Amino acid sequence: MIDKQWASAADAVADIPDGASLAVGGFGLSGNPSALIQALLDRGTSGLSIVSNNCGVDDWGLGLLLGARRIRKMTSSYVGENKEFERQFLSGELELELTPQGTLAEKLRAGGSGIAAFYTQTGVGTQVAEGGLPRRYASDGSVAVASPPKDVRSFPVNGVPRDFVLEEAITTDFALVHAALGDRHGNLIFNKAARNFNPLAAMAGRICIAQVERLVEPGELDPDRVHLPGVFVHRIVEVGPDIEKRIERRTVRPSADAAGEA
Repeated sequence: MIDKQWASAADAVADIPDGASLAVGGFGLSGNPSALIQALLDRGTSGLSIVSNNCGVDDWGLGLLLGARRIRKMTSSYVGENKEFERQFLSGELELELTPQGTLAEKLRAGGSGIAAFYTQTGVGTQVAEGGLPRRYASDGSVAVASPPKDVRSFPVNGVPRDFVLEEAITTDFALVHAALGDRHGNLIFNKAARNFNPLAAMAGRICIAQVERLVEPGELDPDRVHLPGVFVHRIVEVGPDIEKRIERRTVRPSADAAGEA
């Protein structure tokens, strides 16, 4: 078995070229591969085409690359609370391919599984299927690039014909992911919400780079607990358990005393 451990995040991302495509894990700010993103920012890599559920926030996660004008195109399911993301898209500085969240997840999984495309009911009867969804605006606010129409076919479901739209799978040059545990063979275990998009992003990248909070020796992980087998992971970097983690929007329930007074 190959030892996939790399000495640092900087070394692990050093060969990602300008213009590369990346699948990046994370759900909101949960499970963001922040050390790898920072290393890419420090290196100055630009013109990136990134596939990720969202683009972090203005000063964290992928928002750092966005703020430094390093991203050419985002493929995401929502803009979230990143004001710079919204501003760049509406001003024509950034191309954006908005994709339904479940469809985005399946496009990544399909790409990693060798499936070229699939049909789904999600998006039928909308601009997702019919085309015309803005991908890039001109400086005057007009639509410079719009999404093309997609193939729609009817299939019987429980004896009833229903329409489905064709969605193509996604593969990227590289993937950047974050995991709680990993071993030197690349087997990964994710923690709670960090499992949402990280395994799928890892599958879609031709070269997957994983940062892990704790690295253990091969054989120490319970095989039944492994969420992503090492066959999908090519490089692994230990970043330690104290790496900074953020919450996108902290909400708390009123205390029992406060609720009683109200």
